[in-house]
Amino acid sequence: MYRAGLVLEGGGMKGIYTAGVLDFFLEKGLLFDHVYGVSAGACHMCSYLSGQQGRARDITIDYLDSDYYCSAKSLLLTGDLFNVEMCYHTIPDYLYPFDNEAYERYEGKAYSVVTNMETGEPEYMAIKDLKVDIDKIRASASLPLVARKVKIGEKYYLDGGISDAIPIQKSILDGNRKNIVIMTKEEGYVRKPIGAKEKAALRARYLKYPRIPELMEQRHVAYNGQVEYLERQKQNGQAFVIRPQKASPVGRIEKDKEKMLLLYEEGYEDAKSQYEKLMAYLADCER
Repeated sequence: MYRAGLVLEGGGMKGIYTAGVLDFFLEKGLLFDHVYGVSAGACHMCSYLSGQQGRARDITIDYLDSDYYCSAKSLLLTGDLFNVEMCYHTIPDYLYPFDNEAYERYEGKAYSVVTNMETGEPEYMAIKDLKVDIDKIRASASLPLVARKVKIGEKYYLDGGISDAIPIQKSILDGNRKNIVIMTKEEGYVRKPIGAKEKAALRARYLKYPRIPELMEQRHVAYNGQVEYLERQKQNGQAFVIRPQKASPVGRIEKDKEKMLLLYEEGYEDAKSQYEKLMAYLADCER
């Protein structure tokens, strides 16, 4: 295990790129003592830390044709585009269970990044048990407008990418002087402001939680600023970044399995091609 932070950006279905990178890491036995997962990154973090190579890829692709997995029908009937019962209970408990015992043997610290709906602040929730803590993963991946809010304790949460899309600063503050950051946005990506219709929908939907529309309206500024910060950390040696080199045709909500597999393979191959450089970067971090 390496004394370093692993930061996993979200990105909806584009997160299958991350699954490819993480499967290569598993093949090479690469583990890190701090992991921070955001949205889809939090979901794939679980399969990675339970040592289940191929699981994240399979559960992302195998159920694309099912209305019970991700569909407008699920959104209409349940309030969640990604069906909660299917994604967070049926699949991990029955169809393709987590190896929770293997996960519990992981000696590092893993965090799911969520957004507190009242304060608008990010919170970093420790994931110690994949069954007990499954709602913390769900909260991190609950996108505004297409997912219900998630209650944990006495508070309500939504997607972690709203407040901290690339939590490298948190990792550095936790003492990680070296960090591996897996991005789902391609080199040169610049986030654009949301449109007027989405602004109106957010304000109407979250009247009781005004910080959510405020954050969404400024999300492009915050995200682009985080990318600039990441680039500075890359230059000073505190970050090693793996990310797509070109834009992918995979949408945030994608049904084309061939496109998904190609993006998965791209992630795997990108990690493989950078393996020697990554090992040199981590040379003084093994514990």
